[in-house]
Amino acid sequence: MAAETLIIVPTYNERENLPDLVRRLGALTVPVDVLVVDDSSPDGTGQIADELASKNPWVHVLHRTVKDGLGRAYVAGFQWALSRDYRFIFEMDADFSHNPADIPRFLQTAQEQKADLVLGSRYSGGIRVINWPLSRLLLSLWGGFYTRIITGMPFSDPTGGFKCFRRKTLAAIDVGSVTANGYSFQIELTHRVWRKGLKVAEVPIIFTDREQGVSKMSRDIAIEAAWMVWRLLLENRLRRHPDIAKE
Repeated sequence: MAAETLIIVPTYNERENLPDLVRRLGALTVPVDVLVVDDSSPDGTGQIADELASKNPWVHVLHRTVKDGLGRAYVAGFQWALSRDYRFIFEMDADFSHNPADIPRFLQTAQEQKADLVLGSRYSGGIRVINWPLSRLLLSLWGGFYTRIITGMPFSDPTGGFKCFRRKTLAAIDVGSVTANGYSFQIELTHRVWRKGLKVAEVPIIFTDREQGVSKMSRDIAIEAAWMVWRLLLENRLRRHPDIAKE
């Protein structure tokens, strides 16, 4: 396997974005493989992914028969990755809110800082969000503040979904047992890594709201995240610091 890096891209109705995303990932200065995890998109995204894979041997497709949330799609992708020999495994959105050109910086940070997890931060050193309405930006900022206060995690953007894991990190946190599903899935993953005392680094990114397709954010997803941080605090025995001695 030529590439040491896998980019996991969950999709649901992303036919407008996927071909260009694959093209841009293929043009990176570092070799990457791509795994498209499609939840039976009714718009034909899965078929487009298969066509792209037939033309590009570094593109792979995992078809799921039901749409049961972002978290479950990523868990399936992580398990696929861990059954192979990738060293670095990314989460990335399909809608270009995450810039493929940032991937080399994530890898450089992981290597230079010996980080077990690299988070792409929209809020490190300032706010770098483009095309969001003020209400959505305020919800995101409040969600990050709320998460930091309840859990103790010190990261500027704990709800972000652009991440790079080392293989050993995913193996250590038992991703198959992660129970959160919506955007709270991102918080639970980061909390598990941090709780074990593993090294977490942040890199600043510019987040651009999607130009095509429909956002998957909903009221239920926000409510799930609000309750879930309290569960994480209880799991950490009310500590707002990593359980390094235990882990």
